[in-house]
Amino acid sequence: MKDNTIFTISTPSDFEAQALDTFRFQFRNNKVYQEFCSYLGKSDSNVHRLREIPFLPISFFKSKTVLATQDRPNTLFTSSGTTGNRTSKHYVTDIQLYEKSFQKAFEIFYGNVTDYCILALLPSYLEREGSSLIYMVDRLIEQSGHPTGGFYLNDLDELRKKLYQLEKEGQKTLLIGVSFALLDMVEEGNMKLDHTIVMETGGMKGRRKELIREELHEILKIGFGVNQIHSEYGMTELLSQAYSKGNGIFNTPSWMKVLIRDTEDPLTYQDNGKTGGINVIDLANKYSCSFIATQDLGKELSDGSFEILGRFDHSDIRGCNLMVL
Repeated sequence: MKDNTIFTISTPSDFEAQALDTFRFQFRNNKVYQEFCSYLGKSDSNVHRLREIPFLPISFFKSKTVLATQDRPNTLFTSSGTTGNRTSKHYVTDIQLYEKSFQKAFEIFYGNVTDYCILALLPSYLEREGSSLIYMVDRLIEQSGHPTGGFYLNDLDELRKKLYQLEKEGQKTLLIGVSFALLDMVEEGNMKLDHTIVMETGGMKGRRKELIREELHEILKIGFGVNQIHSEYGMTELLSQAYSKGNGIFNTPSWMKVLIRDTEDPLTYQDNGKTGGINVIDLANKYSCSFIATQDLGKELSDGSFEILGRFDHSDIRGCNLMVL
């Protein structure tokens, strides 16, 4: 299976075929994943359907080296984590596959990146070198080629001036930022943005009281003078992102899929509209693990889109941490 074929997936049957190919490859080449699957009685000889594929608990990335290749990693992405907590480590051996994944996903959901000026309310690459999100945004800023694009986390006044100037010029703009920084900005005064997409990436990181999505988005919509707040759903352990263009409804690119597992029995799945744990299939993550059981709660809608409803703590997870310790 060639890596680039995942970006041509166009039907559910094609996705399932490539997911099963990826499962077989990772079972044979990823020792951590193989051991986990074997513990569950699953192997490349008895998994024949998408929903039979085991999903590796995301916490494995905190204690194991999750790799499906002997090639030496050329990039290490790490989660931000708080003091005293172990961070996730995602070893990447083919950074070009990640770049192709986020470039193509951006194009699918937003069009040509060169049409945009991208402004980031995020730590700069030098401040947070191990972040996959910062890596992605840094590259998109570079690819957009707009001279005003860049990171503005520590200079909200300058960012506000830039936004007003870009609005005057009618320039299509993407403002992407962590929730607490976007809130900081609107607290300094409301704006009216007609040519700007405001995208939050989540994360109060202890800087502010956590807000439910509806409350956060309502504050930001009023503060920036926009009709919708967009969102990005990604994580250190993945190489693909889902996007929401409003109301917290996320869609995935064709090489990524979400399944909702039962929180009491992680080997069974919930029907559409029912809340459960989010399992992510990310076929771009070929040389690590493409089948991740996250600690997020959500529900899938009938058209394949999904909502994020929060997180469940370690004590609420049933049967998902076999072998972690």
